[in-house]
Amino acid sequence: MSKLLPVFLIATALFLGRAENQNLAIAGTCAGASCPPPPLGFVPGQRIDVEVVNQSGVTVLLAEKVAGTDAIPIRPGQALRFRRWPATEPNFSLVFWSTVSRVLTARLSKPNSDTLRVVLISGGRIPGDRTIYILNDGRVMLF
Repeated sequence: MSKLLPVFLIATALFLGRAENQNLAIAGTCAGASCPPPPLGFVPGQRIDVEVVNQSGVTVLLAEKVAGTDAIPIRPGQALRFRRWPATEPNFSLVFWSTVSRVLTARLSKPNSDTLRVVLISGGRIPGDRTIYILNDGRVMLF
């Protein structure tokens, strides 16, 4: 009997260890709507179209390059498209703000493999969204 006790303890430990690992694997999965959306990103070096749609109800000013360019006004309901050329433009940035000091929220989506759609709406938490960066590694960041 005393010779079987260590074998029984080892078998129990192995069985419980496997059961715990299986529960972790099950808990790590998500199903359907409970899964968070994958982060937006593009292949590094890919040519990207950035489409900006103003649904805020007020005129929004955009600056594709902050230094040395004038802001571009976008009227309510208007859409603009920018083409990002990765070979000549590293780290594309787009800064936007309301002409009447409203808080803006940007909703980002990727309607196809080479387009980033930015829909600007009024509201959200102060200070709101103001800048979009497309980094050289393909990541899209919103501040």
